[in-house]
Amino acid sequence: MTFRLMLLLVVLTAVSLLIGDGTLALPDLAILTEIRLPRTLLALLIGGGLGLSGAVLQGALRNRLADPGLLGITGTAGLGSAVMFYWGLAAGFAPALPLGGLAGAGVGAALLLGFAGRAPSGPSLILAGVAVSAIASALLALTLSLAPNPFALAEITFWLLGGLQDRTLFHVALAAPPILLGVAILLRLGPGLDALTLGEDTAASLGQPPARTLRWASLATALIAGPATAVAGGIGFVGLAVPHLLRPFLGERPGALLAASFLGGAALLLLADIVTRLAPLVLPQAPPLGVLTALIGAPYLIVVARRGD
Repeated sequence: MTFRLMLLLVVLTAVSLLIGDGTLALPDLAILTEIRLPRTLLALLIGGGLGLSGAVLQGALRNRLADPGLLGITGTAGLGSAVMFYWGLAAGFAPALPLGGLAGAGVGAALLLGFAGRAPSGPSLILAGVAVSAIASALLALTLSLAPNPFALAEITFWLLGGLQDRTLFHVALAAPPILLGVAILLRLGPGLDALTLGEDTAASLGQPPARTLRWASLATALIAGPATAVAGGIGFVGLAVPHLLRPFLGERPGALLAASFLGGAALLLLADIVTRLAPLVLPQAPPLGVLTALIGAPYLIVVARRGD
């Protein structure tokens, strides 16, 4: 399965580099390096990171509905970027937008671990995430309601829908280090996640303290979801849907899903981005990427719910 996902990812990467907005052609060097390459790299990084985060959180929290958004980090990252729009800093200084998102993600991670306590458990971490998410949503709504003009309101709203267009290698350089660090941490949590399936007491007796696994999972998810939201806006359902898509092929053991979830998430987001680029062939304009991922992920989750998985 992993080999097939890698092969699919290679094919999608090649297609992504060839496809423009409604066109299929070999681009010149400037278009390739300044437009299509950054977009492709961000889709791989963000999709892979979110897919892996979802698999880890579903195993760590033993909750099939867990995803990076559950911890509230995506909300605080979105709030940080929205503040940059609100104060007009993004218009005069382009890096202010992703930097604001990173700052918001950092604040969200600090609040999450602070609310969860020194020895977080699954329920305490979920409650802390709900609290952080509620605070971020309320402050974001306040920011939208106090937007200084309709143009700022439209910019914030459109950005929150998610997308990879007009991103540059600067955005890749900004997001890649924390995302790759988070991915490296999460890939090492397989034994702890497998132990947690036997219960927290059993995991502790096997030398895998649940609090340590949950703390590292939360920190690494913040390292991934924060930069992802900071540079791409709201990209939902990738972390939630990818592990469900892979379980029929790889089984229920959380550790077996990790590498495949990274590859599957990267492939899913890359495919969705390709679809948005081809959409102008049949639609008046391309749909936002975050909307498209929701349209892809939600129907499958309905099927899962009806099966009772």
